[in-house]
Amino acid sequence: MTFNDIFKSSFLEKVSGVSVTDMMIAMAVAFALGLFIYIVYKKTFRGVMYSSSFGVSLMAMTLITTLIILAVTSNVILSLGMVGALSIVRFRTAVKEPLDIAFLFWAISAGIVTGAGLIPLAVIGSVFIGIVLVIFVNAKTSDTPYIAIISCTDDTAEKAAVELLKKHTKKQLVKSKTVTKSGIELMVEIKLNGESTEVCNALSETEGITKAALVSYNGEYLGN
Repeated sequence: MTFNDIFKSSFLEKVSGVSVTDMMIAMAVAFALGLFIYIVYKKTFRGVMYSSSFGVSLMAMTLITTLIILAVTSNVILSLGMVGALSIVRFRTAVKEPLDIAFLFWAISAGIVTGAGLIPLAVIGSVFIGIVLVIFVNAKTSDTPYIAIISCTDDTAEKAAVELLKKHTKKQLVKSKTVTKSGIELMVEIKLNGESTEVCNALSETEGITKAALVSYNGEYLGN
């Protein structure tokens, strides 16, 4: 046994497992893709309370996933240990919007493909996904559903309210009806004609209707 054998380290031997050039290229591409995903997320966000931390986490997730895949592809034994280590990780943060799940998977997929060295697939696929999301998410802006809450004094006012909704909205669907001694309360899911909310003013001016309110509704869309 020589002096070099005594101080020989398998850890130091793995330092050259991935070249510095490959690491720099992969991380640079991952950063660019993560930034692109972040920009698309901002362009397609339709909520009220925008979370900048979620957008930044998409960038970080792309970079982290790329880093993990680079390590896994450089050593088969390490890949088995990495699978066992990651199996104990649990994502417990509540995802409020279904579209956010798509962005999470997009960031992870971009990191995996980039770390595997399939850079053209990562770039072209991300550009295609981004274009599809921008087109289809923005196309839904005019179809925002609302819930109309209407308080009527009697059956005549109820019928007048329903007829008015049929005249001024695309679709109507009664979600609930409450009848009390003081009157009738209706909750109707509607699609507006464009962005105008004048139907609420027309309801409030109708005889027998004591209250009319519109509430933005994030449930299922009415059938076509």
